[in-house]
Amino acid sequence: MIGSIRTFVCAALLLCAPDVRAESYGFAGSVTWFGQVPIMVAVDKGFFKEQGIEVEYQVILNSSDRLASVDAGSSAFSNLGRSSVIPAMARGDTNFFYFYNFDDSPGIEGCWARPGIASIKDLRGKKVAANTSAEITLSGLLGTQNMTAKDIDYLNLGPNEMAPALAKGDVEAACVWQPLLDGLKKAAPDGKLLGTDMDTTTYQKFGTMASPDIVIIARRLVEEHPDKARAIALGMLKGADYTISDPQDAAKTTAHYFRKTPEEVLAGMKPLKYFGTKDWQQHMKLHTAQMQYLAQWLYDNKKIPSVPDVTKWENTSFMPKE
Repeated sequence: MIGSIRTFVCAALLLCAPDVRAESYGFAGSVTWFGQVPIMVAVDKGFFKEQGIEVEYQVILNSSDRLASVDAGSSAFSNLGRSSVIPAMARGDTNFFYFYNFDDSPGIEGCWARPGIASIKDLRGKKVAANTSAEITLSGLLGTQNMTAKDIDYLNLGPNEMAPALAKGDVEAACVWQPLLDGLKKAAPDGKLLGTDMDTTTYQKFGTMASPDIVIIARRLVEEHPDKARAIALGMLKGADYTISDPQDAAKTTAHYFRKTPEEVLAGMKPLKYFGTKDWQQHMKLHTAQMQYLAQWLYDNKKIPSVPDVTKWENTSFMPKE
């Protein structure tokens, strides 16, 4: 009888106790891109929990699918390629804001040519493969020689198709990002690097790669729960700060996501730049300007129907100010 009473009292107390579980939010990210390391660190080190929230790392490999997940409310935020975000803006998608860039990697994307092609101008009339952001890098390199895609025989190939095509001579050059760029070098070992995104006007103007990542967050979350949006931002910033200060441990912490050794992850992180609490504001100004520049490029190249004013999607109101 006493045991039954004790059980009843305990059950009653549990029912009456407040729910202290942290609210959970989904982050849509990949496990193939080392730019996601700061988020992974924040999840695994408990930096979001320190802010009173839980974050679930949802593996979604394609940027457009990540955007769709945020639009649908399945994910609260994501870090993804802006070449997917800007077309959504042009379509009038108002389900998200962008507020932060924590990874950039100028120099990681380039064009490799078969023997006999010594410079960008030698590509005139030749078959050249590229894809997504690498097409923007190719355009920038062509522009240095007053050339456009009309001056070459352009092929839009999948990233994994480029090395075989280059090896067989189906294309004379291909443009892609690391580590696939190293695959091009192996496919045509006597070839030549014609240039990287650091040789383009985009880099000269903004110091960024052709189409860097951008962090987006559900507009509804920001407008209805700005405190939760701020908790997400604070957790992310601490993850970026930790990645910058201790890359070795960051690599060790996140190796399981990539199914690689910590040494392999650290090597993959080295070409990237990460941005945290100290410099996010000034850095963001450059990225907003770069996004508008990229929007114009996408329009000029008939990738989007109109040029959106990207500032209408920027919202940093919940970010900590220095």
